[in-house]
Amino acid sequence: FDFLKTNAGLHQPISVYKDRHDGGVDIMSTIPTVNSLQDVYGEQLSQADESRYAKLNTAFSRLHGNKPELLARSPGRVNLIGEHIDYEGYSVLPMAISLDTIVAVRVDPSSKKLTVSNTDPKYGTKEFNTDVDQVVDTASLHWTNYVMCGYKGVFDFLRESNRSLPSEVGLQIMVDGRVPTGSGLSSSSALTCAVVVAVMAAHNLSFTKVEVADLACKCERYCGTQSGGMDQAISIMGEIGVAKLVDFNPVRSTDVELPAGSAFLIGNCLAVSNKAETAHEQYNLRVVECQLASIVLAMKLGVSQAEALEYETLSQVQKLVGSLGDSEKAVAEHLHEGAYTQDELGSTLGKSLESLLAGSSASLLVLQHNKAGFQLRNRALHVYSEAARVHKFSDECKSQPSLQTLGDLMNASHESCRVLYECSCKELDELVEAFRSAGAIGARLTGAGWGGSAVALVRQDRVKDVLSRVKEIFFKSRISAGALQDEDIAEALFASLPSSGAAILQGI
Repeated sequence: FDFLKTNAGLHQPISVYKDRHDGGVDIMSTIPTVNSLQDVYGEQLSQADESRYAKLNTAFSRLHGNKPELLARSPGRVNLIGEHIDYEGYSVLPMAISLDTIVAVRVDPSSKKLTVSNTDPKYGTKEFNTDVDQVVDTASLHWTNYVMCGYKGVFDFLRESNRSLPSEVGLQIMVDGRVPTGSGLSSSSALTCAVVVAVMAAHNLSFTKVEVADLACKCERYCGTQSGGMDQAISIMGEIGVAKLVDFNPVRSTDVELPAGSAFLIGNCLAVSNKAETAHEQYNLRVVECQLASIVLAMKLGVSQAEALEYETLSQVQKLVGSLGDSEKAVAEHLHEGAYTQDELGSTLGKSLESLLAGSSASLLVLQHNKAGFQLRNRALHVYSEAARVHKFSDECKSQPSLQTLGDLMNASHESCRVLYECSCKELDELVEAFRSAGAIGARLTGAGWGGSAVALVRQDRVKDVLSRVKEIFFKSRISAGALQDEDIAEALFASLPSSGAAILQGI
């Protein structure tokens, strides 16, 4: 992988905490504690990385008068295939990337305040009280909301698991993030996970990776997005050298060895996708559409009205039918094309949507803003076909994989996201086409969509050429227009290998 040393400062650790068990993460493994950056970044550790940590420590000391007691870091991710299906209970196939968020923390026993700051001065400093029951101000859309999600999540988990709560104590928290916001690489979950790990460690608590991934998923919903769990799971469970097939209910992961001679490129289309800000008309709308599709389809398949109203995901409906292919056929037979209106659904379900969704403020917000109806058929067709593609991709990687087959699956995934799920945008479509025309075997949007990034599969010996051609085809005009500085291209277009997950760092 010599080419990676010249592209975008990739960090590929060679020595990482080994907790694999039967090809995945041991369910009892905990977040590793390390005392060397080498343990996290390995042979690719650069002076820039060391300087970043030094600057964080200096900024923290300048603000608070002392160095942090510990650091926590959690990475962003790129999802290779499996979009918008985690919240439907289906497996996904992401890998952690080297871009990460670091949280420095120090206990302040003389205070009952949480002081939250950022190394980037444009984000400013904000204070909160230590009340674990305080409400997250979702209306503000402030970046510190994710910090408060993580803080509350730790105490939520202790309550749910009937563990004793530590005394509330002041915390000094400083964040340094390198996952671009709105890029589709999960900056929000990297921040939430890093805060969860930092708060956990600051209170001398220890949770398993599975527990941290699950609680981080739940608590991030305080920000108003009905997250499915993929982003948090891979940020916590990511491992060097392997992608992860992540399953849910319960959360678990299995290693997926990516084909020799292949590489994955990531490009940011520069259309910002802020999931929380647009949730009621994009992300959360899709969650509601899938829930409604599961209920209507269950009723069409003979489930009683009372029982069907308890359905929440399309994976529940599959159990009535059998295979994913048969589920697709059932959708095509029983769900009509075009939009379902609120009145039509209320009549079909025998219950108003307001009543059905009364337990979710996020879903009610969707109803308040929805004027175009609900596309149940197309959303369900995407979910079932995408779930099948994930397992085809994973199975193909097991022995003598065909890069062309993997590329075809990625291309089909993007087409389904574009047409059936309508979560792409013109900039993403243009970038995906740029990757393909530059020589990528397959390319697709990654993340929630509506902006953000695309991921492309290329042959290892074509990496430099494809990166150069995509810069010319897609980014050159945007650099000329001032949307991106030429010196920042490595942050918007780069190659990546699977990287390590969350860690606690002490003595750095």
